[in-house]
Amino acid sequence: MSTDEVLMVAVGWVLFGLAVGLWMARRGHDPRWAVIAVAFGPIFVPIAFERVERRPRLVVPGPASPGQEAEAADGPRVLIGLDGSVEAQAALDRANDLLGSHLGLLVLAEVVCHDATEDASYADIDAATHRLRSSAARVRGVGGQVGFAVLAGPPGEALLWFAEDRGMDLIVVGRRGRGLSTRLLGSVSSWLVRHSRLPVLVVESRSQAGRARWQRQRPGGARRGRLG
Repeated sequence: MSTDEVLMVAVGWVLFGLAVGLWMARRGHDPRWAVIAVAFGPIFVPIAFERVERRPRLVVPGPASPGQEAEAADGPRVLIGLDGSVEAQAALDRANDLLGSHLGLLVLAEVVCHDATEDASYADIDAATHRLRSSAARVRGVGGQVGFAVLAGPPGEALLWFAEDRGMDLIVVGRRGRGLSTRLLGSVSSWLVRHSRLPVLVVESRSQAGRARWQRQRPGGARRGRLG
């Protein structure tokens, strides 16, 4: 085998493994699996298929996690996806401002990767629970109950599964930018808008909204602007 052929095989091996690793990340697994997938290449495929068969699930049901309470709630039942980002906090603030005392039930949810549930320290799950508990404590003026839940799986699918399973009326998420992570892992807000049968409110942070207004107002901005 010539040097060029060896090089082509090596490049193909790496690219194949990288594709498998990124596919696992899109299915709700730790992106670091890509490192192992690159090393093992096609050999890693059976392992990847075995792991990605898992469905979204509830990991930590917080106080007032919807069940019978959701059915009895007097007012809209709203699920807000949080992840500790500025965009997610903007989504929470906006939903609180818009609906506030009219809400029958407000549930804050954060999604961790499937692999976090296998970590003996539960570090990611504990961190998500702490963030949700803190966010729930800061919510003011809600007429109904406020709860939270930690989910595991692909973020968009996990939020939609939970919302449909628990009888929610609206899903609220923040919009991320168009950075590298969005191109590789996909936009949760875009996925939800395309696949959800429930209404989805997508909230932009003030900085994003300001950039969007500037884009529309500058000469030629309307022609160059793109929807998120």
